[in-house]
Amino acid sequence: MNVSANSSLNTSGTGNKFIQSMLRMRSLSVFLIFLLLFIVFAVFSPGNRFISKDNIVIFLSSSSEFNIIALAVAMLMISGEFDLSVGSILVFCSYTFLQLFGSGMHVFLAVLLTLGVGSLIGLVNGIITVKTKIPSFITTLGTMMLWRGVTLFWSGGLQEGLELERIPIMYKAVAGTIATILPVQFIWFIGITLILGFLVYSHKFGNWVFSTGDNKQAAKAMGINTDRIKMVCFTVVGFICSFSAIMQVFRAGTFSARAGDGWELKAIAASVVGGTALTGGIGSIPGVFWGTMVISIIENGLILLRVPYYWTFTIFGVVIISSVLISQIIERKRLTVGAAQEEA
Repeated sequence: MNVSANSSLNTSGTGNKFIQSMLRMRSLSVFLIFLLLFIVFAVFSPGNRFISKDNIVIFLSSSSEFNIIALAVAMLMISGEFDLSVGSILVFCSYTFLQLFGSGMHVFLAVLLTLGVGSLIGLVNGIITVKTKIPSFITTLGTMMLWRGVTLFWSGGLQEGLELERIPIMYKAVAGTIATILPVQFIWFIGITLILGFLVYSHKFGNWVFSTGDNKQAAKAMGINTDRIKMVCFTVVGFICSFSAIMQVFRAGTFSARAGDGWELKAIAASVVGGTALTGGIGSIPGVFWGTMVISIIENGLILLRVPYYWTFTIFGVVIISSVLISQIIERKRLTVGAAQEEA
């Protein structure tokens, strides 16, 4: 009887550990969703255009420009804040770069100044939020309208081209392809994912970000400068937006005043799908990586299936609500399993 009981306890303990480890792997579940969507679009797209070389290149290049912004937004959300101005920062920085380069400035200096402008805008968002105690939702809602309006006024709402033949090296560095099928933007996406992953999981800065978002007062009691952490996260978002703006301008070869429109909500959606909590303190960079891919593949796949574009908003809404519900179920199950283990 004792042997049988011990065997049963060991089996139960092993089973609980397996369940708990699976519940923690949110990135795996999001990857499986991405894989399922990939198969569905590959099978049902007319003429198998979804898996054509041209579409793969377009998908990986254009989606990566959005995906890197979503990664930065996710880190900001982990710290307990939001940024609704990412699309407006992107379009403003796009036009800033064009004007700097068009004035005769060296391309590398124009790039550096543009990155500085984006970082400064992000820092200003952070300063306003933490110093005035205005909710970041309101702060960035205002700056979203501000920078979009300034860009429309400055550019006149017109498109403007970029003479790519003058800067072939820069073009290859931010918008070229490797072996004619792998866009450089996707390489940047992978690289930025690894950098942010290192900061979040292997550096004390990541602990500070999670602590700030989970319990600000407790974090302050531990000596963490929570205001500084949030301002750094806002600055990173601004920097990444300006970098994405440069990549987009080089890829498209032109400026559009509507660039980045709606990206702020898509970035939040990708973060939520990837397991980032809207309340802060919870998030996964690998999960957000696949969350961005899910959002991007839905948009790309529906276009190829010739589904009216407005349906993408409906599907995004369903995906967001479903992801939040799944996250709550997983978290409750994880806590239940953990409590059961402690009692055992």
